Amino acid sequence: MTQGLPVIDMGPLFVPDDTAGRKRVAGKIARACHAHGFFYLTGHAIAPDVVAELEAQSRRFFALPEASRMAISMDRGGRAWRGYFPVGGELTSGRPDLKEGVYLGIELGPSHPRVRAGVPLHGANLWPTDLPGLRCAVTAYIDAATRAAAALMEGVSESLGLEPGYFASHYTGEPTVLFRIFHYPASRAAPQEPVDVDWSQSWGVGEHTDYGLLTLLAQDRWGGLQVKSPDGWIEAPPIEGALVCNIGDMLERLTGGRYKSTPHRVRNVSGQDRLSFPLFFDPDFMAPMRPLPDVATDAALRQADKSARWDRASVHDFEGTYGDYLLGKVGKVFPQLRQAALDAD
Repeated sequence: MTQGLPVIDMGPLFVPDDTAGRKRVAGKIARACHAHGFFYLTGHAIAPDVVAELEAQSRRFFALPEASRMAISMDRGGRAWRGYFPVGGELTSGRPDLKEGVYLGIELGPSHPRVRAGVPLHGANLWPTDLPGLRCAVTAYIDAATRAAAALMEGVSESLGLEPGYFASHYTGEPTVLFRIFHYPASRAAPQEPVDVDWSQSWGVGEHTDYGLLTLLAQDRWGGLQVKSPDGWIEAPPIEGALVCNIGDMLERLTGGRYKSTPHRVRNVSGQDRLSFPLFFDPDFMAPMRPLPDVATDAALRQADKSARWDRASVHDFEGTYGDYLLGKVGKVFPQLRQAALDAD
């Protein structure tokens, strides 16, 4: 246990015939998802040099001149919803965040059927011409973290009494995999563009929940992540070699609230520039979000969920595909891009 959050070695999930080991891991996942919705992961098979190169290339990117960073700004990414945003450019719970970052995801070429059809959040990443090493570093990390997330979802399936491949068969045959590189500046300086915000009171990321199934987070040594618990906010400092995992709104929806999508937030008080790297392993964009077999929700659960969320919208009231849910959320994060990127025909 670290600051109240469990540490789980997921190594046995990579060994299909290790029945006892997989059962042990599944039990730990069940307890962690029920109690916290957050836990640390070791044994994830992401090589340390892959993480180190990602951090090194990311630091080089944020050290580039503003013009070089803005050359891949999100308003150039179109419906793929990819690219760079400056400090204050992203909203969480309706307020600007004190961070900048790059939105990325699985790279899809123009011939992919969903790209040809203009499906939002599908397409190509934007890469800085000044820093060719970033593309290699990001691609290597996304590939490794996606493999870890897929294996972890087998453990989640088993933790719910389902076959290991249940989620892969029903929800993640073509998963929505999105990746972010976030930079939290050491200073509390406001962005260049005037925003009506008291930045001294602003969070790096305000209180929120994630949208999909699982988030795998690599963070540098400076920390700043906090997790909400019934007893208050728990610090989730970095553990060398470990990832932080948390579950998202749709896993809460599918499990009828058995597993909770837990609010969390970030404030960088280290005095250093902080980096974090969340990878979101989520359902197929086209997959209907219906509860798992024999799962039901009641009015009390729905009302409690509404009361706990800043927008007073319960995940248990949602009907539709994961894409419907995701688009409704990201349009609030970057309202200035919604019409161009999401609403256009």
